[in-house]
Amino acid sequence: MKWRKWNNIFHRDLGYLAVGLTIIYSVSGIAVNHVADWNPSYKIDNHTFQIDVSSLQVPPSDSDVNKIMSLSGISGEIQSTFMPGPDHIRIFLENQTLDVNLKTGNAELETINKRAFLQEFNAMHLNHPKKLWTWMADIYAAVLIILAVTGLFVLKGKKGITGRGAWLTGLGILIPLIFYFIYF
Repeated sequence: MKWRKWNNIFHRDLGYLAVGLTIIYSVSGIAVNHVADWNPSYKIDNHTFQIDVSSLQVPPSDSDVNKIMSLSGISGEIQSTFMPGPDHIRIFLENQTLDVNLKTGNAELETINKRAFLQEFNAMHLNHPKKLWTWMADIYAAVLIILAVTGLFVLKGKKGITGRGAWLTGLGILIPLIFYFIYF
């Protein structure tokens, strides 16, 4: 068998193996690229409302904190509380934070929910699992390098690396170089 046939078989089979990770890294990459516009891993909702604080003492007792929860219509186990200021209490619950101004009754509930699949994709992309996943990510990076190199030799002639492929490969190298010189 000729070397090009083996190259094409190798390129094809590695390409099939890389599909799942390529989709995960690509979707996560698009999401993480826009981190200035949104949180790609969590959906954060803020809801403001008013409660009657006239019967509460400052600083609030445990029963006052329970009353705040009742007045707010929020259920759930209180994990902790914090007084960032003399008239302000922050109540931490699972996936929620309630801030209450004890003078004005202004309250804000922040709720945080994981974005289905996207949070996990981002964690893998950013190598949060570490350990064995680091090796998997390194292997995947090596596979991408091999796919890029073997892809150069899939076609021959004027559509391959000696024809149109040379121009496109050159352009593919030139584009990141241009951005490198613009930004760095």
